[in-house]
Parts: sequence; structure tokens; C-alpha cells
Amino acid sequence: MNRINITTLGVKDVAKAAEFYKKLGFITPSTEENPSIVFFNNGGTKLALYPLEELAKDINESDPPKISTGFNGFTLAYNAKTKEEVDLVFTQIEELGGKIIKSPKPTFWGGYGGYFQDLDGYYWEVAYADSWIFDDNDMLVITE
Repeated sequence: MNRINITTLGVKDVAKAAEFYKKLGFITPSTEENPSIVFFNNGGTKLALYPLEELAKDINESDPPKISTGFNGFTLAYNAKTKEEVDLVFTQIEELGGKIIKSPKPTFWGGYGGYFQDLDGYYWEVAYADSWIFDDNDMLVITE
């Protein structure tokens, strides 16, 4: 097992969350007004949005995991190709109702980036580094 095909986020309101991600540039074939699930086509992976309580029940219907808020040690990342792209994403986040947690700035590892929370509290890192190389699917190539 050496790939992640789909990352599913349990969300409070699928339609509202889908609109947030569409406005950030995520692409979906879904045109439903009130979808039960939404899949976004990304280079190399998929992002899915599904009702939070239904996702917990899908894991274990008789004893679903407890739904908690706060940081659970999980982040998502978007790797930008320029510092300006990082700044643009953060401008969009505020306009779309997301919450900026850490404004973009130089990082300890020599890059540039920051963190935001989406409408459901998921943490996203948006970062850039001069040394990064991307493949044909715009996925970051990790060589070391």
C-alpha cells in the first residue's frame, strides 16, 4: 500500500463546504444543489466531502467514533509554486469565510507559508519553497 487515493473530510454542511472549495479552485463534476457527497478531481488524488455524522457511522454504525473539535494531529497541505500564490490563497481564505491561523511568513525550513482553517475547522498549510519540483500532475516531488 503506497498511495492515498481519496481524503474524505467529514463536514457539517456538504453544499456549503463544496462551495468553499470550488471558490478556492477545486474542480468537481458534481452539479447537485444539495449533494450527499462531493468528490473533487485533483492531480493525482481526490478530495471528498461527506456529512460528518454519517462518516462516523460509516466507520462503525453500532459504536461510531466520538466527534471532537480541536487539533487532532492532522493537517492538509497545498504546495504553491510562488510566494505570490501563497498570498493569493490567504486573501481568498478570508473572503470565503475561512480562518487564518498563521499568516504567511518565512519558515524555519527555508520556505514561505502559513496555516488556515476551513469552514469545518480542518487545518491547511499553504507553503512554497524555491527548491520544490513538481511532476506532470502538479504534485510535489520528494527526493530525499
